[in-house]
Amino acid sequence: MSALLLDLMDSAAGRADYADARLVHSDVERISTRNGAIDELDHTEEEGLGVRVRVGGAWGFAATRGTDRAAADEALARALAVALAQPRTRATPLAPVAPARGDWRSPARIDPFDVPLEDKLATLVSADAGMRGDPRVKVARAHYLAHRVEKTFASTEGALCTQRSTECGGGIVALAVSDGDAQVRSHPGSFRGDIAQAGHEHFTALHLPSAAAWVADEAVALLSAPPCPAERTTLILDGEQLALQLHESVGHAVELDRILGTEASYAGTSFVSATDLDRLRYGSPLMNVTADATAPGGLGTFGWDDEGVAGQRTPIVRDGELQGFLSSRESAAEAGLERSGGCMRAEGFARQPLVRMTNVNLEPGDAGSLEDLIAATDRGVLMATNRSWSIDSRRLHFQFATEAAWEIVDGERRRLLKNPSYAGTTPAFWAGLDAVCSSPEWQLWGVVNCGKGEPGQVAHVSHGTAPARFRGVEIGVA
Repeated sequence: MSALLLDLMDSAAGRADYADARLVHSDVERISTRNGAIDELDHTEEEGLGVRVRVGGAWGFAATRGTDRAAADEALARALAVALAQPRTRATPLAPVAPARGDWRSPARIDPFDVPLEDKLATLVSADAGMRGDPRVKVARAHYLAHRVEKTFASTEGALCTQRSTECGGGIVALAVSDGDAQVRSHPGSFRGDIAQAGHEHFTALHLPSAAAWVADEAVALLSAPPCPAERTTLILDGEQLALQLHESVGHAVELDRILGTEASYAGTSFVSATDLDRLRYGSPLMNVTADATAPGGLGTFGWDDEGVAGQRTPIVRDGELQGFLSSRESAAEAGLERSGGCMRAEGFARQPLVRMTNVNLEPGDAGSLEDLIAATDRGVLMATNRSWSIDSRRLHFQFATEAAWEIVDGERRRLLKNPSYAGTTPAFWAGLDAVCSSPEWQLWGVVNCGKGEPGQVAHVSHGTAPARFRGVEIGVA
């Protein structure tokens, strides 16, 4: 396959200003149970080749499921035809990059595809059963996901590299219903649980059957809990909810294609402008955000992105001030940056790369543990585990709801509250950040449903967070 791609790039070199090709092989296994029965049992495998060319300032892309020379030549021809059919535009130079060479693999101690299906189901069924002790728990679900992607990349600039990434994880959900009310609790997080770039050992370490009883008990307890009050108060977010807050109000807002307007017709734009570097006050001095494609276990970790730029750490916010963007070679050059942020990724072989998040992380602070942070808070509310979110196309105005909340009085966690939500505007919200828990509380949270592009693509990313406190936040009932 390497020889095929090199020959294809030799053929493309005389017909395009730039070209690259990605051979992608992917395996995905999804398993879930619902109330003791198998609800989902799906294993998909696909392989194909995507070819991207640039002629002048115009891009062309085509893909094929075939992996022989005839199919590759046909994909190249179609990509060239697409590029030549585009309106002529000014050709912005691509930011320079050293040709990607070598092999990269994510660590996976136990290959999830080697683990017997019976063993995976046994864990899911056990966790499922552990949530069904109370008749008010009407739905109990347990999930498992394994995902492996192998890529070979080549370009007309001399790149040739291979990568293999393995992801695994899962989670559980209990839905309790009584008197017309429905409440849900999830663990370790919502939306299929916690997924990491790791082998089956990550799923085993989640200990889902051991968590089943308290997840169900909390869902039931929420049925009789008072609603979250509507007020402006101090808000503490747990790590999982803060990860989604970071994803929606920081990660998407600093994608340079959105900032430059090339995603405006579908994904939207951003309240951030290309001239805001070193000028925009994004949040409080405690806000330090890094895009890190080298973080072990992150779903946004890789050796090279899908245009051959090496994975790297990029400061996004330092001491509350905007310091960087998520970028590609083209958008970086257009914005006057010296190099790409290495953020071009595509879903599978049949989609062209877009600017996507790597692991966008909020660096830990020095506020100690979550319990220390609660003890240092006179009055407020702790919210945990995302239930829903809404944010405008500029990533400015938002509202989030979580599964559960607890009131904080005199430094103690008190009553459980149901249907909590909070709302705000991005810079004002992050300006209220006044404490972040310390390194032992920090962890990466996987997000496997990040959508962007037209035709749509789904990306897997992670966000490293520790629980944090925000002052003066509007909260209420979802």
